[in-house]
Amino acid sequence: MGNKEKAKERREKRLQEIRFQMTVPYSDNQRWWSKETVAVVTGGNRGIGFEICRQLAVHGLTVILTSRDSSAGVESIKSLEEGGLCVVYHQLDVVDHSSINQFVEWLRENYGGLDILVNNAGVNFNLGSDNSVENAHKVIETNYYGIKNMIEATLPLMKPSLVGARIVNVSSRLGRLNGRRNRISNVALREELSDVESLTDELIDRTVATFLQQVEDGTWTTSGWPQVYTDYSVSKLAVNAYTRLMARKLSERPEGQKIYINCYCPGWVKTALTGYAGNNTVEEGADTGVWLALLSVQTFMGKFCAERREINF
Repeated sequence: MGNKEKAKERREKRLQEIRFQMTVPYSDNQRWWSKETVAVVTGGNRGIGFEICRQLAVHGLTVILTSRDSSAGVESIKSLEEGGLCVVYHQLDVVDHSSINQFVEWLRENYGGLDILVNNAGVNFNLGSDNSVENAHKVIETNYYGIKNMIEATLPLMKPSLVGARIVNVSSRLGRLNGRRNRISNVALREELSDVESLTDELIDRTVATFLQQVEDGTWTTSGWPQVYTDYSVSKLAVNAYTRLMARKLSERPEGQKIYINCYCPGWVKTALTGYAGNNTVEEGADTGVWLALLSVQTFMGKFCAERREINF
């Protein structure tokens, strides 16, 4: 059996374990949340975001499904209501500061804040063997700056609690710094981004700005960026780095005011983002995000996860 076959066998075995774990209900001791627990999900009108909303609603939380497109969001709410679930909708465009401000004010007035933020909203314009950077600015703006915008806006509204508030960023293995494939070839930059103690907003922003400038001047193909879905991969590399940076900043918060932030890869999921060409179902893709949001004893902070376990950045 070759390496590819072995890897595929290990992946399938892990998925089987996850499928079993998904059938095991949370015990009373594990259920720290209640109907008063507020979870906000961005990009919740379809795909993984919709499924995360559904699963959190099934577990009994107050779920606020958000989307850029109001009509799509309202239709999603109707679909969940038909399934017997009660989910709240509010329009939200994560790259529009006016939209974010309106949402935050509404959230403050109606719920006093939130306990869980799932940053799922994202875009990808490449399918199959495509690798166009025609929409690179929009990809970076939505996938990276959208997450950054939401975290900065909602941090003051995170409710204090003994178990801690949670932020879950949906990311991708395509953005790994030290993966065997698709990593940036600039060793010095890799080392800078790997050093969490010296990681800064400026470094991450400068990295994506350099990429976008090279897209503009046409030099990006020879500058050592990831070779697969380059703009998407760079955006997720930035998300992973920002997750680690924010974990460092949030780590010194006192007990009762803790905020746990992590990111995860849902895998190659059958959604519109992949042209429905993935291997995993949306239920499987959403599972680790929900698991991170609901952990009763939160031991993860600034970690990258997949299939309910920590993986390397």
